Amino acid sequence: MRIVIQRVKEAEVIVDDICVGSIGKGYLVFLGIGKEDDKDVVDRYLDKIIKLRLFSDENGKTNLSLQEVQGEMLVVSQFTLYADCKKGNRPDFIHAAGAVKAKELYEYFLSSTRQRLGKVEAGEFGADMKVKLLNDGPFTIVLDETLLP
Repeated sequence: MRIVIQRVKEAEVIVDDICVGSIGKGYLVFLGIGKEDDKDVVDRYLDKIIKLRLFSDENGKTNLSLQEVQGEMLVVSQFTLYADCKKGNRPDFIHAAGAVKAKELYEYFLSSTRQRLGKVEAGEFGADMKVKLLNDGPFTIVLDETLLP
């Protein structure tokens, strides 16, 4: 699994000129699912995301979690996080999960996140999406298998 988290003041996803998800202050999460991923991997990453302290406290220290600031989350599926550019100039996506598995784990990620956080917005799996955001910082975190225990 590969995840890019951007702390945002606001974000939205548009499909066919229709806004399908929007948030205010919170995390815009780009979610890439790999061939080897399963529900246990999703649970581990989700636990990490929820516990991350990316918001400033009263002393200006990055010390508050998404829940502590009553932030929102917008999740966008993005298989391109698995782009392999080692050979040639055209990315290869051989390490990304196939559509059926990826959609199943994407939906599991969304339902698990909603159980733990409540309101969670999402893009449309497999759609051509336009993402608009107002980055806060900017503050961007990358999580992948090399960065989690």
